[in-house]
Amino acid sequence: MAETYTERVHTEKAVLDIGEDIGALVIYTGREMLGKEIEVSPKGNYALKIHTAVLERKVNGRTLFAALFLELSEGDYITLTTPSSEIMIIGGLVTELYCQASGC
Repeated sequence: MAETYTERVHTEKAVLDIGEDIGALVIYTGREMLGKEIEVSPKGNYALKIHTAVLERKVNGRTLFAALFLELSEGDYITLTTPSSEIMIIGGLVTELYCQASGC
């Protein structure tokens, strides 16, 4: 059976498209979230849902489990998880969020 994208360990570098009014978000999780989707929405516009999968990554010899949002418009966001978290995205910067097993 063929390996799926979420099953393999990702060793390649992520390419971010940030600057001016575009930022990025990294949500670190535990192994239990591997392959699951995480959604975020701009605060106040919950109809616009942006999602990405949690992948296993090797970075500097360490194993991480993370969801990468490579290009988000500057503004306030909320994770669509229980419990949810509020995040501020700033253009040109990478925002990091650390999630527990119970949610983000």
